[in-house]
Formats: sequence, structure tokens, C-alpha cells
Amino acid sequence: MINTELWNKCVEFHGHECGGLTIGYQAAIYAKQLLSGDFSQDEEMVCITENDACGVDAIQVILGCSVGKGNLLFHMRGKQAFSFYNRNNGKSVRLVLKQKPNMTREESFKYYQECNPEDMFDVKETTLEVPERARIFKSIICEDCGEKTSENMIRIQNEKNLCMDCYNEYNRFNV
Repeated sequence: MINTELWNKCVEFHGHECGGLTIGYQAAIYAKQLLSGDFSQDEEMVCITENDACGVDAIQVILGCSVGKGNLLFHMRGKQAFSFYNRNNGKSVRLVLKQKPNMTREESFKYYQECNPEDMFDVKETTLEVPERARIFKSIICEDCGEKTSENMIRIQNEKNLCMDCYNEYNRFNV
């Protein structure tokens, strides 16, 4: 059953109602249930999503997973699949959207809105390791463009610290 108040928060964040947002909503609600999790103030809950579609916005609103906190990561495979991890209790789950009959957008939206999460998703074991917690890196000035760059993204070329935009990759295999 869709919680109207929470759904409206998701719609406000996303900008409109749609079937894709509903998929993410249902996945996040189901993950909370399966992992005994809640909104992540820091990095307690982690989501690795296999798509960059509408549903990811609902996951951000409901579980507090975000790119900025480092607990929302993308493993782009074009699948409606999400791996969730609860760092507090070590539980994890991968939810994969089940196939449904061909429907119009309107029918699909109604279907997902009325569906129970357990009827929407196959529950599988996660195949990806839970990522390490986000690190804070020192900033280095690129010696070419002068812009600050995270030290883990600096490359050394001709004895100079260069950002990835200024670095000229050496690759004799892609000709």
C-alpha cells in the first residue's frame, strides 16, 4: 500500500508521478522491510543501482542514499535491479523487477501502484561487495589548468601533477 505522504515527497523531489518512480518507491520500501533498515543519516544504508532511471529518485528520498554521501552508486547495466546493504546489521539483498504483461504507460503505473513489493521483485543475493565508506581526499592543484582536483584523480605526466582533463593518456592499443 502506497503511503500518500511519503509518495508525495518522492513526487515533489522527482517532479512528476510515473511508473518508474513507483518502481523505486516499492524497491526502497521492500528493502527497508527485508533489511530492517531506515532512512540513512550517513552511510548506514547503501544502494548500488543498475540503472539511472526515475526510480533512483525515490530511493534517495526514502532511504537517504545519495551520491554526495557516497551511499548511492551506479553499476550501469540497464536493468531495473537494485542491491541494498544495511551496514548496521550486515544484511544485503538484490531486488530485480519481475517481468509483467505488456501494458500502456497508464496501465503500468496503475499496476505498480497497486502491487505489493513482494509481487514486483525477485529477491536475490547480492553479487557485488558492499563498497567501502566514502573517503575524503586532499585537493591537489593541477599544474596545467590550475584547478583543484581530488588527489585520487591526479595523474603524473612529465613530472607534473595533472587533472584527468589535462592528462594525455598514453595508449598504443586504441589506434
